[in-house]
Amino acid sequence: MEGQVVGRAFRLLRRRLLQPRAGPPQDNSREALKEPERAQEHPLPNFAGGQHFFEYLLVVSLKKKRSEDDYEPIITYQFPKRENLLRGQQEEEERLLKAIPLFCFPDGNEWASLTEYPRETFSFVLTNVDGSRKIGYCRRLLPAGPGPRLPQVYCIISCIGCFGLFSKILDEVEKRHQISMAVIYPFMQGLREAAFPAPGKTVTLKSFIPDSGTEFISLTRPLDSHLEHVDFSSLLHCLSFEQILQIFASAVLERKIIFLAEGLSTLSQCIHAAAALLYPFSWAHTYIPVVPESLLATVCCPTPFMVGVQMRFQQEVMDSPMEEVLLVNLCEGTFLMSVGDEKDILPPKLQDDILDSLGQGTSELKTAEQINEHVSGPFVQFFVKTVGHYASYIKREANGQGHFQERSFCKALTSKTKRRFVKKFVKTQLFSLFIQEAEKSKNPPAGYFQQKILEYEEQKKQKKPREKTVK
Repeated sequence: MEGQVVGRAFRLLRRRLLQPRAGPPQDNSREALKEPERAQEHPLPNFAGGQHFFEYLLVVSLKKKRSEDDYEPIITYQFPKRENLLRGQQEEEERLLKAIPLFCFPDGNEWASLTEYPRETFSFVLTNVDGSRKIGYCRRLLPAGPGPRLPQVYCIISCIGCFGLFSKILDEVEKRHQISMAVIYPFMQGLREAAFPAPGKTVTLKSFIPDSGTEFISLTRPLDSHLEHVDFSSLLHCLSFEQILQIFASAVLERKIIFLAEGLSTLSQCIHAAAALLYPFSWAHTYIPVVPESLLATVCCPTPFMVGVQMRFQQEVMDSPMEEVLLVNLCEGTFLMSVGDEKDILPPKLQDDILDSLGQGTSELKTAEQINEHVSGPFVQFFVKTVGHYASYIKREANGQGHFQERSFCKALTSKTKRRFVKKFVKTQLFSLFIQEAEKSKNPPAGYFQQKILEYEEQKKQKKPREKTVK
């Protein structure tokens, strides 16, 4: 029975998200709102790095199924409309656009018209066949108008992870939506033609709003770009430092982790925060911040995953055949299921270091950037102390190709507890993908992690002379 469930889950995931679909793209022209005064696609200027803010702005609405009481989400507005695509590009776009509505309304198809609905900001991640990822930034709210109505979702699809910045963009979209859909178009066109700013830089957009005149909107990218895609506040609100440490330990060994919460915002923020703790490593397995109801069988998959599930589906999850999973109830701040060894995975001394650092100076944290740095810092230091010496154990051939010396790398650690942990960690896909990139590069990447490695090595050099003096 379990094998059948797992098989269905994989087939459903492949069919919905990965496999190209034959035939012409679905025609939603009857449902879609027409963009004003647009005869042809505006060409995009070329920018350094080729990064643009977004690929699509979509409105996803609920439409009643024929001869049924249930609703289904469909795209009712798309900007821009792609034209003259090659067949492969057309298939990729069709695959993407078919998957998006499912993630904008992951709650299922049973809806009723409402007069009040608290807006929710959340996100989802779609993985392409080549392993690249696209992020959907969503704002779900009731459309303007009198009387009961159904919620709809504004969704911005981008390859860039920067949640704070896209939340501000969604604020601007929502403000214009209250006036007219036609007012959204020139704002998004201006955004689409703007270059995505470098870390710490600002791009300013000029936008006209009826009855308000011309506005200048400034969008600033955080200076510390390795944390721009995350907000740790929700995770800290829901869980203790000790629990966060156990989640980190499970993720480091690439185990199966399920988060349960009521709100979409809480789910997506907490799962992104948990994945961000792995920096400079990247979670490469199944990663679904909010699992749609139709994909709940994902929790039965035998491979590693990190997923979020709404609380209404808790019993379905609990009744599913699962092994070695960490099930986290974010509403109650408890673990409903665990393997049992989460406290023993990391070296004890380094666990104490992380908890001590997290517990210091919390009352002085005022901004989201300060909170992010405070939470992320101890986990970055953990990797600096355990694997920060990796570059010294990549031996290079004359052509520059590197080969990682795993055995020597592990033996270089004098601490038995560190060495025991690292011997397990080097077998993970997290570490393997990181080392593969390092082997290709002649020099360590000049990023935040490398900066912390150099600082740590300098501290050790300064500490040695002091120790000799004391002796």
